[in-house]
Amino acid sequence: MKKQERYDKMIAWFEQAMPVAETELHYETPFQLLVAVILSAQCTDKRVNMVTPALFRAYPDAESMAAASSDDIFQYIKSVSYPNNKSRHLVGMAQRLLSDFGGIVPCDVDDLQRLPGVGRKTANVIAAVIFDQPAMPVDTHVFRVSNRIGLTHNSKTPLETERELVKHIPPEKIPTAHHWLILHGRYVCQARKPHCGECGISDLCAYYAKKGGCE
Repeated sequence: MKKQERYDKMIAWFEQAMPVAETELHYETPFQLLVAVILSAQCTDKRVNMVTPALFRAYPDAESMAAASSDDIFQYIKSVSYPNNKSRHLVGMAQRLLSDFGGIVPCDVDDLQRLPGVGRKTANVIAAVIFDQPAMPVDTHVFRVSNRIGLTHNSKTPLETERELVKHIPPEKIPTAHHWLILHGRYVCQARKPHCGECGISDLCAYYAKKGGCE
């Protein structure tokens, strides 16, 4: 199967099977999503959603968080992964947001990456989810699923994967396609034991064809 044909068929299936695909992080404002995505690094969305309600009540915006200390923030997020680093990043992010952007979350990926704790993946999430830009965040699920299905060919880095996906997916579909791949990886094409019997695109999957089906 040619690569673009695989992409086209995958997109058609997801549009039918998963017409609504959104982040599972809970938020009400762009700032809150930015905080949640920073917290989600190497941590589950479920865990992040457990700590953010109290955090957002105490620090609902950049102004309030910028005035906090990292020790203050730590008390709210100590159950997530790497809470010490993330506490410092959140305070620094809020302060930089105030000093450089007037407290408004920027839409530009390069501008977003100027914020402490914000790498390319996080910046792409904000650009795609908040601003509906054709940005493709590549997390562990997107990286794994893309290689398994055959959307990418032995890509070694998230950036390689991102560039390949963006090249083959229509721009207007990229923000949703990001969620398709994440949710598929989270619930079906799991790392240790993919549930190929429950997968609606196994007939398109290079991994499935190579293995002759999954156990």
